[in-house]
Amino acid sequence: MTFVNRWLPAITETPIRKTALGIAGLAVVGGAFAGPAIAMDSPNPASPTAASVTANIADIDKRAPSKVLDYQYKAQENFYYCAPAATRIALTAQGQAPSQDDVAKQLGTTEAGTNSAEDTTRVLNKAGGKDYRTVALPDTTTKPAQMDKLQVDVVNAIDAKRPVVANIKGTATDVDGTPHSYEGGHYLTVVGYDDHGRKVKIADPANPNQSEYWMSTINLANWAAERGYSA
Repeated sequence: MTFVNRWLPAITETPIRKTALGIAGLAVVGGAFAGPAIAMDSPNPASPTAASVTANIADIDKRAPSKVLDYQYKAQENFYYCAPAATRIALTAQGQAPSQDDVAKQLGTTEAGTNSAEDTTRVLNKAGGKDYRTVALPDTTTKPAQMDKLQVDVVNAIDAKRPVVANIKGTATDVDGTPHSYEGGHYLTVVGYDDHGRKVKIADPANPNQSEYWMSTINLANWAAERGYSA
């Protein structure tokens, strides 16, 4: 099975959705200005080639088709703690449960939000997460090779018990057709995958009433355009 229609943007503008923590889509939800685009993959700036990504997808297609990690969910404690909350969710899958305040201090989070996925990668590795690195998606439209790379990165990370922390902005629709809007930026956690990584399970710290949902990897990749993720 392969991705289709990768050139078509998966994100569409929809009316702002109210959440239990405020108005999703305003800058105050998920962290105002929750991360600019980052310049390159870190520590390896090499862009994926179509051949290398195809080979990696062929490899993961031989593995179990789905996996979901055990983790502890806790909604973000204030309007700008999306990155601390998402990072904490990732750490709980590795047996750690720091406070959101402690994670926020390490991230350098302020009321303006958290700068970028570079910070979540740094804190995840410092806290004991193995081999996390930052992958930048600097363009306004995510390219097909980057979508494929996200699929590979998610499967490899989840198989290694490393939830992925994604820095997103805008609106994306889950597999049930529900839109999720964070126009000011947001961080969330990928805690599982299905169909060999073509769908991902998201733990969203912004709204405890919709704390979990599934989304196509293509939609997530477009959602993270101009930003990036820690995997």
